[in-house]
Amino acid sequence: MAVEKTIASSSLVEVIDRILDKGIVIDAWARVSLVGIELLAVEARVVLASVETYLKYAEAIGLTATAATPA
Repeated sequence: MAVEKTIASSSLVEVIDRILDKGIVIDAWARVSLVGIELLAVEARVVLASVETYLKYAEAIGLTATAATPA
């Protein structure tokens, strides 16, 4: 019986395809203060997904109703 060795490698295209299919959310928060005085506060949320994936999950949590309403 022969032993086969397989290397599980992913190409860049496969990684990007998976990210766009599943989506990634990066949530960051930073605060700079000096002697108890807040000088700078930064909050950021970055969503990386395909439009189809974003709309699917946004509809599930009710975000598309407000986006579709004209101003």
